[in-house]
Amino acid sequence: MQPEASERETDWIKVDLHIHTLDDPKDALDYSAHELLERARSLGFRVLAITLHDAVFDRAEVFADAARMGILLIPAAEVRLEGADVILLNVSASEIEPLRSLNDLEKLRAKRGPSLFTIAPHPFYVLGGSMGEKLIKKIDCFDAIELCHFWSRFFNPNRRAVEVAARFQKPLIATSDAHRLHAFGSHYTSIPRPAELTVENVFAALRHGSLRLTSPPCNFADLISTIYWVFVAHPRRRRARQQDREGVRAENCSPQEGDHVTLESDR
Repeated sequence: MQPEASERETDWIKVDLHIHTLDDPKDALDYSAHELLERARSLGFRVLAITLHDAVFDRAEVFADAARMGILLIPAAEVRLEGADVILLNVSASEIEPLRSLNDLEKLRAKRGPSLFTIAPHPFYVLGGSMGEKLIKKIDCFDAIELCHFWSRFFNPNRRAVEVAARFQKPLIATSDAHRLHAFGSHYTSIPRPAELTVENVFAALRHGSLRLTSPPCNFADLISTIYWVFVAHPRRRRARQQDREGVRAENCSPQEGDHVTLESDR
């Protein structure tokens, strides 16, 4: 007798390993890590990685909140090396700081062994720091290849990612690469529920287990919304954020009332 669908689903857990929040130093987003956790809990996610650009998300209180919710939050970063983005999971700020090239990444992988997990995100997309055909030359730098969320039946650079993953026997990992909160939750990977929810067990399942990928094609409204976000809304937010920062710097550098400003005649 086949088990009920709800019973079968309890044997799998949802995983998203490529997400951004307003903590990102290079993006201008409008939702917090806590808001992400609340949405993840409501949707039944058990493993997450907040992948800030060129920075490791390390806020201890968020990790503690995730643990209380039954969510494993993996320290991670999305680092740009040689013009291409690389996702590193279970990494520290001190480890990503000296990385300048894919050769540096190879050395870090040799040092860390299976405790480090690396993904090639959106590898064959024209924009956004894609690895492109360099992925084939540097395939040993990666444990997995991302199945990017942004695709349709008429536009699908993921086809090349699927071919390369099959050729080199690398797992495909579906992620949301969420930059907007509503975009999180529809694109993810499911792994068999491990006996204990640890980083080591999750990595083992990703490398050697049977994976389920959930990544529906974008409909027309999704495509237009994403294009508007990438080329209009997000650049506008980044400019506003930069102006705010410059305003704060100028205010901090300007003389305050009571300060003595040294003029030439004072010398």
